[in-house]
Amino acid sequence: MNVKSIYINLPVRDLAKTREFWTKLGFSFNEQFSDDKALCLILSDPTMYSMMISHEFFQTFCNRPIADGSTSQVLIAIEVESREKVDEITSLALENGGTRYRESADHDWMYYDSFADPDGHQWEVMFTDLSKMPSE
Repeated sequence: MNVKSIYINLPVRDLAKTREFWTKLGFSFNEQFSDDKALCLILSDPTMYSMMISHEFFQTFCNRPIADGSTSQVLIAIEVESREKVDEITSLALENGGTRYRESADHDWMYYDSFADPDGHQWEVMFTDLSKMPSE
């Protein structure tokens, strides 16, 4: 099995605020899949995306209540090219409406930091150097 691409679907309260937040972090959107109901956040074109869907439209896809941001159901981890990029993205998130839910961690071979976006979705930004990973 080999998945061609992944779309992480997340409910958001305010599409304009969501677009502004992620744009300030340096991300862009696939406008072909974005409209007044949803935004297609590009994580790694052409394979990884997050669909940021208005609450009203999101509810048409599921039969359970949308989490209010005070609970955890999923942690989304993204890997970037350096420790500096981890710090940069996390700092930008915190400066632009994100909140810290956990302190950064450094395991020598893996470094990560975390933030919750304005809708409470939890993101971990990480860098790994597998050459430093313990063999046991």
